[in-house]
Amino acid sequence: MKSIAKYGIILFAALSCLQGAAQQIEQISQYGFNDYVINPAVAGSKDFFEVKAMNRTQWSGMTDAPRTFTISLSAPFRNPKVAMGGYLFVDNVGPTRRTGIQGSYAYHLTINENVRLGLSASMGVMQFAIDGTRITLATDGDPALWSELNSQIVFDAKFGAYLYSDTYYLGITLPQLLQNKIDLYDSGNTDLARLEDHYLLTAGYKYAVNEDLTIEPSVLIKYISPVPLKIDATVRGIYREIIWAGVSWRNNDAWVAMLGYEWNEQVSIGYAFDFTTSNLQNYSNGTHELMIGLRFNQ
Repeated sequence: MKSIAKYGIILFAALSCLQGAAQQIEQISQYGFNDYVINPAVAGSKDFFEVKAMNRTQWSGMTDAPRTFTISLSAPFRNPKVAMGGYLFVDNVGPTRRTGIQGSYAYHLTINENVRLGLSASMGVMQFAIDGTRITLATDGDPALWSELNSQIVFDAKFGAYLYSDTYYLGITLPQLLQNKIDLYDSGNTDLARLEDHYLLTAGYKYAVNEDLTIEPSVLIKYISPVPLKIDATVRGIYREIIWAGVSWRNNDAWVAMLGYEWNEQVSIGYAFDFTTSNLQNYSNGTHELMIGLRFNQ
């Protein structure tokens, strides 16, 4: 019984890490579009209320491949120094599911006439679950163990800092600060699965080629010990702030093509397709990611 319990924890930890190439947080190709989910300090850096939703189907064609849904909102207050936001996410990988909700508070400092610094703290809860009825063992196990849904709820916290101006931004995010341990089967050994420290660094710059065309290079760097750095390097071309197209490279993982459109400065739609370059390309038909954003007046 104890060995089976350990197997369950190891399986859950492995599947939870699968989506982000050994990382425990959701993968997002259009990180520049869904910036609040990456860094809660983004709330308040824009003078309008914004709602964004994302649906990501990773490694299409593979059974039990990761699927992620997020919805977020961010809004400044009448006091331009204060903003709040929140988001909900659901992350499915095979028989496992990770669901969470967080709310954030941000405060913005004026560095000089053109540069501001946003600082944010975010708190929330996450539920980890594994559906034993969807697991088939090679040998007979304990039917009582695998015939039920097991779940655990933990608290979580995140910190974000965001330095920005009209032409550039630099952000750092520290998610999973509480480093909670996960033990769905009460094995007593919580060293097999825990929420590890992550470090996210984002940076971007907008270069106006002329009145119509803007080029925006950006980068997202993710680190979790002892996994090697994961780097997303992206270049977007934006025409009249209406249509954009871009390409992104993620080391040891994929090339990404993306396309987007903004209507009347109120509705934004973005689509990205990941061309897998790892060994999974033999089994995957690529990854689809669709994002929709709604913007409201201040």
